[in-house]
Amino acid sequence: MNLQSKFGSLLTIALSFFLFAAVSAQTKLNVAIAGLSHDHIYLIMSSYQKGEVNILGIAESNPVLIERFKKRYSLPDSLFYNNLQALLKKHKPDAVLAYNPIAEHLSVVETAAPLGISVMVEKPLAVTVKQADRIAALAKQYNIKVLTNYETTWYPSNQEVYQDIKKDNKYGSVRKMIVHDGHQGPKEIGVSSEFLGWLTDPEKNGGGALVDFGCYGANLMTWMMDGKAPKSVSAITHQIKPDVYPKVDDDATILLEYGDATGIIEASWNWPFSIKDFEVFGDKGYVQAVNDKTLRSRSNAGYNLYQAKPLQSANSSSLSYLSAVLSGQIDSSKDLSGLPNNLLVVKILEAAKLSAKTGKKVDIK
Repeated sequence: MNLQSKFGSLLTIALSFFLFAAVSAQTKLNVAIAGLSHDHIYLIMSSYQKGEVNILGIAESNPVLIERFKKRYSLPDSLFYNNLQALLKKHKPDAVLAYNPIAEHLSVVETAAPLGISVMVEKPLAVTVKQADRIAALAKQYNIKVLTNYETTWYPSNQEVYQDIKKDNKYGSVRKMIVHDGHQGPKEIGVSSEFLGWLTDPEKNGGGALVDFGCYGANLMTWMMDGKAPKSVSAITHQIKPDVYPKVDDDATILLEYGDATGIIEASWNWPFSIKDFEVFGDKGYVQAVNDKTLRSRSNAGYNLYQAKPLQSANSSSLSYLSAVLSGQIDSSKDLSGLPNNLLVVKILEAAKLSAKTGKKVDIK
């Protein structure tokens, strides 16, 4: 190869590198943060420290939280705003990420939607069906995306369970689903006082363990049942630790009845350890997402324990997924984070609360 050819090859490589860097820079999201009182905020702050996302501003009125985050992450005063309206007057982010009480998700959407700004909230979508329906109406009116972020969405194990059952038909038709979710309790595991304050408030969070961890099971089962609503919901709740959680339940069992399948959600702040697993029995076999990466299956040959395949980049994290949805690469309408799924999740949780209160089965219409 002569000198001119070598120079041409090097120039091509250099241009490719800079083009890749430019594309990467364009795909890094510019976000606004609404609230700092949900402890899942530390995940997004970790991404910010790694340079994976740009934070244009943070809307928070609690001075204690503001000082804590300024000190921990060396954040400038200019990044903070007293409310979301003031922040969005100054900046136009790609999306608003909500880390505030569940009851305040609606106000975030009411502020962002008229400006054409999409929103991702932490699970669940809303406290009541009325709030969820209002969020959906705003999303439709202003043509924005409203997504709900669950930790379990980004588990390779859950995605592989779905692939095996719904696409590859390895285990036959779904007959029974069981989800165990929770931990020893939010106070017991040491969540922040700000998070604990609204997490145990029935007005701000909608309930206790039933809402906090029942939403995971409702989300996964709705996905597995192709968005179909259960025919009915029954629930039993307990206050095993009324001295610790006097205002809300700390243990819930929810039964979802479908035409040809049953879903059982076991949500609790009384597990001896943290747990998030998902079992599905088909008419030809069984598979369990034991944790985020491990699966266990069984057929006539016995049990098999193995590791899930890595996820594609766009489905590997909330930020990657949000970027792909906003750019049109992914249609979220049938996904775990999508609005149709999460409207039904809120309906299931509301029915479960009513069932636990009345002791009666609640039909879903």
